[in-house]
Amino acid sequence: MKQALVDDTEDVSLDFGNEEELAFRKAKIRHPLAAFFHLFFRVSAIVTYVCCDWFSRSFVGCFVTVLLLLSFDFWSVKNVTGRLMVGLRWWNQIDEDGKSHWIFEARKVSANHFAATEAEARIFWLGLIICPMIWIVFFFSTLFSLKLKWLALVIAGISLQAANLYGYILCKMGGESDISKVTARFLSQTVFQTACPSDFQKPHLEGLEIHKC
Repeated sequence: MKQALVDDTEDVSLDFGNEEELAFRKAKIRHPLAAFFHLFFRVSAIVTYVCCDWFSRSFVGCFVTVLLLLSFDFWSVKNVTGRLMVGLRWWNQIDEDGKSHWIFEARKVSANHFAATEAEARIFWLGLIICPMIWIVFFFSTLFSLKLKWLALVIAGISLQAANLYGYILCKMGGESDISKVTARFLSQTVFQTACPSDFQKPHLEGLEIHKC
């Protein structure tokens, strides 16, 4: 009887590390400040654009304020929040021959580091996708209402935020150049089950995947 009990439990493996990591990913935001500023600048730009007539009668003042918020958002998302929240970074560089190249970086999962949390991934991708859609709505509303003086600002908002969205989609999909295939693959994956890599490292460090196209 004792031998049977031993045999029954012989193949049972308990992996507490995976459970701990899973609970960590679901429950915690590791970079609350980055998550805050990921949404702060882009939401502030939208709110300021919608409510600018209440705040000020100066078109130039509102235009410059919204444009500055959009610029801050573009820089922070491209260089800071994407790196911290989902372990991705992209940029464009010009080589000596004058050719433009997109560079994509993704951090690898390491046994010594936790992957990005699901909460951070949701905040990052939802903010990245929803806000450009709002600016597209602003574009059509501005066009149909003939408020053409705001059209340049709305186009700037679409361009800056769509550039980040495009860059991070390519970055997540491994730098594929065919945007139709990339978009199809990206939309087929649920944002709420994003499998993000672990810690970001600079190009000269180990554990970094770099794609160039």
